[in-house]
Amino acid sequence: MSKPATPRALGDNEAKAVLRMLRVSPQKLNLVAQLIRGKKVASALADLEFSRKRIAQDVKKCLESAIANAENNHDLDVDDLVVSQAFVGKALVMKRFHARARGRGARILKPFSNLTIVVREQAEQA
Repeated sequence: MSKPATPRALGDNEAKAVLRMLRVSPQKLNLVAQLIRGKKVASALADLEFSRKRIAQDVKKCLESAIANAENNHDLDVDDLVVSQAFVGKALVMKRFHARARGRGARILKPFSNLTIVVREQAEQA
C-alpha cells in the first residue's frame, strides 16, 4: 500500500542535471547561464571552456552531467542535444560581519545559488 510513483516531469527526449550550493551570487551565475541557453551542446561546452568567468568551470561540469544523464539514463543521441533550459535559483545567504571604524560594523552577504540545466534531443533539420 504505497502511493503511486509521480510521473516524470520532463519529456521523453529531455534530461537534466542540478548543481546545488554554488558559492556565487545568482546574478553572476545567470550571466554564464545566458551564454549557453538555446545552443547546441558542443558549442555550449566550447563557450564555457574559454570563458573567463570563474564559475564557468562548474557550469561546464553541470552541463557534462546533463549530457551523461541523457546518454546513459535516457538513451538520447549526444550529437543532437540542445540546451533547452538553463536557470538559476537562490540558495542560502551567509551573513558575515566586518569591523569598521569607531565601533561600527558592516554586513557582508555571501550568497549561494542553484543551477539547473535541461538538455533536449532535437532532430536535425534537413
